[in-house]
Amino acid sequence: MEPFVIAVSRSETHTFSKTNRSNIQLIEGFGVEGDAHAGKTVKHRYLAAKEPSRPNILQIHLIQAELFDKLEKKGFSVKPGELGENITTRKIDLLSLPTGTILTVGKEAKIKLTALRSPCKQIDDFQEGLVKEVLHKNKKGEIVMEIGVMGIVVASGEVLPGDTIQIDLPPEPFQKLIYTW
Repeated sequence: MEPFVIAVSRSETHTFSKTNRSNIQLIEGFGVEGDAHAGKTVKHRYLAAKEPSRPNILQIHLIQAELFDKLEKKGFSVKPGELGENITTRKIDLLSLPTGTILTVGKEAKIKLTALRSPCKQIDDFQEGLVKEVLHKNKKGEIVMEIGVMGIVVASGEVLPGDTIQIDLPPEPFQKLIYTW
């Protein structure tokens, strides 16, 4: 089965969770229409306070639904949009994709992956103990962040639940997605 979208979400204000929608409109170079994090320059409050003219490489947030399945087995209940993502996916290991991967979502929307999302204190405010589950060290001692990926919109288009996702990898050598801000 092809990777696909299970939910789309946005919030007009800087809330932690985003409301599920029947569709979202992606705008090239801007992000999700009507979302507080959309814009040509950074809109995340912490980053905007430090450097408001910085280009926004964090226009859109994606999380794989498989994370919710894993968290449920550990006693947490997380639904699409609740961790602030705009697009919730299934059947795609977002965290393993390299920087510069292009995801074609639906008929024409394209997202270029730019970074890992960094877990923040608000995740524990949402459900206590959740940060520990999404931010930990692997057996090699490397920090693992499992809270999704960030990207920029490189082609406009509508995205709906059920849309398929096509993956186009960048040229090798691949660079791992990292936390970059």
